[in-house]
Amino acid sequence: MSPRIIVTRRWPGAVEKVLSEQFGAVLNSSDRPMTQTEILAAFEDYDIVLPTVSDQLPAAIFPERPRARMIGNFGVGFSHIDVEAAGRHGIVVTNTPGVLTDCTADLAMALMLMIARRTGEGERQVRAGQWAGWCPTHMIGSRVSGKTLGIVGMGRIGRATARRARYGFGMNIVFHNRSRLDDEELHALEARQLDTVDDVLANADFVSLHCPGGADNRHLIDAGRIATMRPESFLINTARGDVVDEEALIDALECGRIAGAGLDVFANEPVVSERLKMRENVVLLPHLGSATEETRRAMGMKVVENLAAFLDGRQPPDRVA
Repeated sequence: MSPRIIVTRRWPGAVEKVLSEQFGAVLNSSDRPMTQTEILAAFEDYDIVLPTVSDQLPAAIFPERPRARMIGNFGVGFSHIDVEAAGRHGIVVTNTPGVLTDCTADLAMALMLMIARRTGEGERQVRAGQWAGWCPTHMIGSRVSGKTLGIVGMGRIGRATARRARYGFGMNIVFHNRSRLDDEELHALEARQLDTVDDVLANADFVSLHCPGGADNRHLIDAGRIATMRPESFLINTARGDVVDEEALIDALECGRIAGAGLDVFANEPVVSERLKMRENVVLLPHLGSATEETRRAMGMKVVENLAAFLDGRQPPDRVA
């Protein structure tokens, strides 16, 4: 009997075609997010569940005796999945690393430029018909070139962001990483590893977050750490919403403790705090880090690769649990 496979959301058409024709997967043609009750039922009724980063899979989502034996996550992050609970139920979990590195780094740079040069404010002003014409003091922003970029998490995306900042904008790079790093690429970037996250925040004009979400990093950037940042500095988050204490960040933005923030992820997606939406010194994007046609297709094909390996009795190449 062929395994039963369900996809929780719409995926790129080329990927859905492969999943449907080669594996007989059940697709979500309406793209309506599945409820927690529906997802729990999927673990009871299907052999393989293919969720996205917007699907919450806590321990309670797994039935006592699930039929499912694999979760093929569409996304590199998996903090939305209780992987320990999945493992206890004998469920393999995979993700899609590598293929979204460049586009996420591109977006991190875009957020830096947008918030520093106030481009969101400027566009809103033009669209509202409020622009009175050029003048020397109008909408003065901050320069990006030559400034210091602090990176928290020097993995694939952190390094890709550092390359863009260093070679494209002549920025100085400082970073913190859980393990010590020393290699030719970092030497070429003249990147300095600092001992603590606090050291990075205190020494950077822009701080870009590229660390995993989840319990270990929940509120890694809290009120105390934000207080170590320079008043003229900016915080960029393309990682996960829970890495930042959102209320503490809003307080800092409201009182001018830091100059601004560029956010692609939020604490309670898709709900965004009204206090954040009221601020002009923050750029808000709807989780667009991997949102290019090429990348989303590649992510889907990564899932297909992991799925095929699992069904063939081989170790999936991107197994995380």
